Amino acid sequence: MNNTRRSFTSEFKAEAAALVVNQGYSVAQACTAMGVGETAMRRWVAQLQQEQVGITPQSKALTTEQRRIQEL
Repeated sequence: MNNTRRSFTSEFKAEAAALVVNQGYSVAQACTAMGVGETAMRRWVAQLQQEQVGITPQSKALTTEQRRIQEL
């Protein structure tokens, strides 16, 4: 069995979460469209929603604005 953990770029995560937040997809539909698990998608959606209201995440930011804030 393959136990290799996949990693995704911030851009991919933002694009995936934007399907739910901005385009009205359900989490299940977005998971199918992007080929990711539901837990990861829900985490990315929550993070994107927080970033959009100005909360800087502890992990790597998804939005360009929050990435810039983290760089500073």
